Amino acid sequence: MFSTEDLYEVVVFSIGDTKAGTKMGKLQLKNTVDESTLNCILWEETLNRFDSKIFRTGNLVRIVSASFNEKFNNCLISALELVKEAKLGIDEKQTAQYWNKLQSYVEKIADNNLKTFVRELFSKYEKEFKIMPAAKLMHHNYVGGLLVHTVECAEFAQLNMEKFTYKTNEDEIYAACLLHDFGKIFEYTIDTETGLIDYAPNFREEWISHSQYGFTICMSAGFKRVAKMIAAHHGRSDWGAIIDLDQKDLEPELYLVHLIDNLSAKFGKISARLLEDN
Repeated sequence: MFSTEDLYEVVVFSIGDTKAGTKMGKLQLKNTVDESTLNCILWEETLNRFDSKIFRTGNLVRIVSASFNEKFNNCLISALELVKEAKLGIDEKQTAQYWNKLQSYVEKIADNNLKTFVRELFSKYEKEFKIMPAAKLMHHNYVGGLLVHTVECAEFAQLNMEKFTYKTNEDEIYAACLLHDFGKIFEYTIDTETGLIDYAPNFREEWISHSQYGFTICMSAGFKRVAKMIAAHHGRSDWGAIIDLDQKDLEPELYLVHLIDNLSAKFGKISARLLEDN
């Protein structure tokens, strides 16, 4: 039996328009006891009673008043209480630490042309890169999440390449790990006051995905093997990969960058609340 005393973690929140032209909030919650998912609707008059900070990913909330369907997996919320506010993301000290780590991996690139290319990209977009999430929902979805995810990928690459007997181009692997999600600084927006993440409204008018962005800038600069690794890092075309790893006779580096990205996405801190608790 459902109890209104149950605590829920905010998973994702978005606002859309109804056919009548009013606003409607869509809120997905996760039960903290059994991890079941609850999909909720909030009409405009209800939304107007809340500070948007309550819908931050990772927040713990209690449903005060709502009507539910018979399976208790969908509801219409009329009153909601904030129990514990999640962190927005990494703090200034952590940001500086992760940024220094990222720069150390840039400096590991021995090829001067490639190093200069990577260094200048991060220098130009330092402010944006430091605050962006790595995703809206799936992983590292908090302020600074993209920075954390990128450093994790470079660290995983270093650990793996130290064990290889197969000869790899370490410069290109580091560059691919550092740049594989670079396009996300244009793909997403994040409100640094509320932590709410959304898709940038104009990004898909110019680009198909962040993978296409990374692939294109590397190809244009003449770093074709780095571009190819970025094109394959999602692994499968139905996951957004430009190069599907089900093809035959692909370079081992393509699988490496995909697996590294997947490891960080699966085992990295999913929300700022988990980042805080650990």
